[in-house]
Amino acid sequence: MVGSIAAIGAGLAVIGAGIGIGQVGGKAMEGIARQPEAASKIQTAMIIAAALIEGAALFGVVVALLGLNG
Repeated sequence: MVGSIAAIGAGLAVIGAGIGIGQVGGKAMEGIARQPEAASKIQTAMIIAAALIEGAALFGVVVALLGLNG
């Protein structure tokens, strides 16, 4: 039972990261379409934000999987 709950938690963390990265990518594309001259700055900020989202998702997965032992 605990394993399935941990799997649900890990899955939710990954789904949340996917939604977050999708939002960041979509908004970055809108920003680049509106101001093409700022594309490099927008792209840099987008990559940093995506990395932070992935880090938070990885943290969530690790915490969920550590729940298997507790």
